[in-house]
Amino acid sequence: MNYIVLDLEWNQCPAGKAGENASLRFEIIEIGAVRLDETLSPTDSFREVVKPQVYHSLHHRTKEVIALRAIDFENARNFPDVAKDFISWCGKDALFCTWGPADLTELQKNLAYYNIPSPFPFPLLYYDIQKIFSIVYEDRKSRRSLESAVDFLGIPKSIPFHSALSDAHYTSLIMQRLTPGQIAANSSVDYYRTPENRRQEIHLSYETYTKFVSRPFKDKTHAMKDRIVISTPCCQCRKAAQKRIRWFPVGGNNYFCLAHCEEHGYLKGKIRLRHRGDDLCYAIKTIKTISPEEAYEIREKKEVLKLKRRLRRKFNDSKTP
Repeated sequence: MNYIVLDLEWNQCPAGKAGENASLRFEIIEIGAVRLDETLSPTDSFREVVKPQVYHSLHHRTKEVIALRAIDFENARNFPDVAKDFISWCGKDALFCTWGPADLTELQKNLAYYNIPSPFPFPLLYYDIQKIFSIVYEDRKSRRSLESAVDFLGIPKSIPFHSALSDAHYTSLIMQRLTPGQIAANSSVDYYRTPENRRQEIHLSYETYTKFVSRPFKDKTHAMKDRIVISTPCCQCRKAAQKRIRWFPVGGNNYFCLAHCEEHGYLKGKIRLRHRGDDLCYAIKTIKTISPEEAYEIREKKEVLKLKRRLRRKFNDSKTP
């Protein structure tokens, strides 16, 4: 078993959205990775600059952040060649680790752009070290920058940030302040590929919550009528919990509910509806145990939203001639 600690640097259209390639918004220009063994000890590293093929000039934000210069790309290879070597270097038993959720998604988008077969399983589970850092050291919700987490742990900053290999190196050092058990218990799921049918739907269980990723739906109305999407099994015992407050919208694509399990108490349900590239949508549902005080906050949230809708209707009616 090997952990592959991955970091990417990418570029975008220097002329802004008007000139971007809709098939590839972010083009990878550097791949960096550190391999760790099962004890979290480093065994090897990978780093290569990638020659841009889509956006030949660097976006001004890219220039501000990364240390690459035009001369660095002169002898660089194209993405398909670099990607082939990187995938081979990773090996077949790789467990991918990143700082944040974006890198694996962008890697898959770049692979798809060049029609390179995906080497990843479905579903693709990985370890978001930024999230796990928050679970172990903070409040589970906050997300620090990589440099801020390095400072928090007192890790010496011996090399500059914002190159792919150096950021992968710092991420690996943070991993060494975690245990393999803490990492293994807190996997994340990548959403670049989502279930195509009921059989592929994803059900994941963690210490304090469960996660469900649905098949695609025509729109959010159809999604919110699906019996599996709106079900509320207890995240501890998996028994059906009684809804105390049915699913209600919070913003355009988020829904909350409050349920109660006779054995494990109050449960908070949250559904996030996301759109796919084919105009279909899918649901990501989490259910977790909460305190009576948190349950009261959900009740208050629904009442406030109900009052706002009532006032909005009253205001609109007053404007009608």
